[in-house]
Amino acid sequence: MTNSIHDMGGMHGFGPVEAEPDEPVFHEAWEGRVLAMQRAMGFTRLWTIDGGRASMEVLPPATYLAASYYQRWFLGLERRVVAHGLVGADEIAAGHALRPGRRLNRKLTPADVPNTLTRGNFERPSAAPARFSEGDRVRTANLNPQTHTRLPRYARGKTGTVEAIRGCHVYPDSAALGAGDDPQWLYTVVFTARELWGEAVDPAVSVSIEAFEPYLAPA
Repeated sequence: MTNSIHDMGGMHGFGPVEAEPDEPVFHEAWEGRVLAMQRAMGFTRLWTIDGGRASMEVLPPATYLAASYYQRWFLGLERRVVAHGLVGADEIAAGHALRPGRRLNRKLTPADVPNTLTRGNFERPSAAPARFSEGDRVRTANLNPQTHTRLPRYARGKTGTVEAIRGCHVYPDSAALGAGDDPQWLYTVVFTARELWGEAVDPAVSVSIEAFEPYLAPA
């Protein structure tokens, strides 16, 4: 859900972001196994990267906040394998299979493993020219969809300037639903911090976001 707890940009009360010096890739061995499962199950091509993000966004707020990074990945993966009929919720509760598994059309082999670590190319041919140009003033939609979007809550209904055109890409709002690529133009849009958060903010600060064309209208 786009207005769920995951959309934390600009929220107050969570304290500073504390960087961990010399942070390891994994704090515990199980985190590496979660990454391996995530990559292996992605090889089935039953969901998109945006579908994966959406599965974590619907976690209950208390669960999301209490979970670590890889715990969220694991909980989201649980939701996806159940939703796609690979595993039953009763099997997860039992901790073992209760019926024969679903046969897949793709088989992951050792030779395929390097490909699971490579991110795909999400650029697509455009159906029409880009609507906006660098320097154009635009206003973001004040939207509240019930499903995945890449427009952060703090940047909705705000006026900014197109900084760059980033090409035409898979539209996450559609891909997350399994509704196809629906390619859309992508822009970098820059906002003053005061436009986003009010007059009390440092006037020298600006924020740039990546915004898809359906999020934007001429200002």
